[in-house]
Amino acid sequence: DGAAAVGAWRSSVAEGRPFEAAIFDLTVRGGMGGVEAARHLRELTPDARIVASSGYVSDRVLADFREHGFDAVLRKPYRLSDLQRTLEELRASNRPHAPR
Repeated sequence: DGAAAVGAWRSSVAEGRPFEAAIFDLTVRGGMGGVEAARHLRELTPDARIVASSGYVSDRVLADFREHGFDAVLRKPYRLSDLQRTLEELRASNRPHAPR
């Protein structure tokens, strides 16, 4: 649930040990989805590294992920190598953010 993730992010920032990145599923049944959660993270940490993940390949958010506050996309199902590559690309970006 995005609300729980935003709470965990907020706590990690308050402790001075921010998470390196967040990966959000776009659709969370009965809870906060990725788009709303990404918006909250951007308010807390403008330089947050946020990845959208979904199995719905036709979702418009995936096509325009940057417009929705995401830095990258992981389409489900993905492999560990896909996750690793995505995180490495985010780390290589010029966005300052201390890893956890």
